Amino acid sequence: MAESSPEKDITVNRKARHEYFIVQSYEAGIVLVGSEVKALRLNRANLVDSYAAITNGEVWLMNANISVYDQASINNHDPVRKRKLLLNKSEIRKLIKAVSEKGGALIPLRMYFKNGKVKVELAVATGKKQYDKRQEIAKRDLNRDMQRKLK
Repeated sequence: MAESSPEKDITVNRKARHEYFIVQSYEAGIVLVGSEVKALRLNRANLVDSYAAITNGEVWLMNANISVYDQASINNHDPVRKRKLLLNKSEIRKLIKAVSEKGGALIPLRMYFKNGKVKVELAVATGKKQYDKRQEIAKRDLNRDMQRKLK
């Protein structure tokens, strides 16, 4: 009997790895309401164009879209509200230092369940230039061609 993984992906921000160089990643908890968790269990989330901001020593997830949960009726949530991320003070200090450097940004890479709790993988990233993206695509195509020839 195969042992199941304790992590189950909800959504992955594939665009982030194309647009940014990932310097370091952190695991953060997230403050949610009940209807958001139920919507996440149905994989109704989108991290494209979302980012994290640090205000008053707290980290907030902005522009993350968690669709409304139809059965929640009047107690539903705002789909794109800002949500607080839960990190240690030392981790927040490191994030502040990393973001203050030129070109630093906080980007969510993925949202997943870990032991029944919703977690966000948050990355310190720097933006790629257009030629970096082209080089990456060319390298991927070259690897794909080599794999085809080896078969």
